[in-house]
Amino acid sequence: MTKLVRRSLYCSLPLLLSTAILLSQPRWLFTLADHLFPGALYAVLRTDSQPKVIALTIDDGPSSATPKILNILDRYEAKATFFNISGNLPSYESTVQQAVNSGHELGNHLTADEPSIRLSAEAFESDLLAAESALLPYLPTGSKLVWLRPGMGFYSGDMVDVAQRHGYQLVLGSTFPYDTHVHSARFASEFILRTVRSGDIVVLHDGQKKGDNRGARTAETLELILPDLTRRGYQVTTLSGLVKSP
Repeated sequence: MTKLVRRSLYCSLPLLLSTAILLSQPRWLFTLADHLFPGALYAVLRTDSQPKVIALTIDDGPSSATPKILNILDRYEAKATFFNISGNLPSYESTVQQAVNSGHELGNHLTADEPSIRLSAEAFESDLLAAESALLPYLPTGSKLVWLRPGMGFYSGDMVDVAQRHGYQLVLGSTFPYDTHVHSARFASEFILRTVRSGDIVVLHDGQKKGDNRGARTAETLELILPDLTRRGYQVTTLSGLVKSP
């Protein structure tokens, strides 16, 4: 083997290793993240003797595809937590209300699809409260929003402090099929079915961005995974449903 080939292999190995880790999403990766950056929920530890439950979360809606997503969830008796962006609410008010009336859950995903980590603590707090004000009217009187997912998934200790001060639990997830980058429902569905375990929090996306109809792809993904998850004995529910499950 020539020196050039060996050097090329040595340079490629770290990239290949990191790619393999990301694609397999091992549980120790989330444990490490929790230790390094505490304050966010990634998954809920469950034993084999407990019912098989996973939480389904859908970000960045609502959109024209949301009604189809709701119909598919209803057909398979599955529930989800929708992290809608408050700036997307106009024109979809009835769809959001339909989701709540059907037993789904709303989470706070702030006002715009942008990296929350770039905001100052004051700006982040203002954004959180603005989104909360737009979302609360859809909930039954006296209900509160309890789940917060930062934009783009990155967060800081200051953001955790702001969230907790306003009664929120910051949440990310443990099964992310890269649906924002790999535009394939087949890939997303096979990834989820290969990696998901009881107690996981699955992250999918609604909305449309730069011609990419993520909501339609999520609807297709759900059509592929929900029958299989049902056959395996999984209950697909909201974040609150997962946390409260015995």
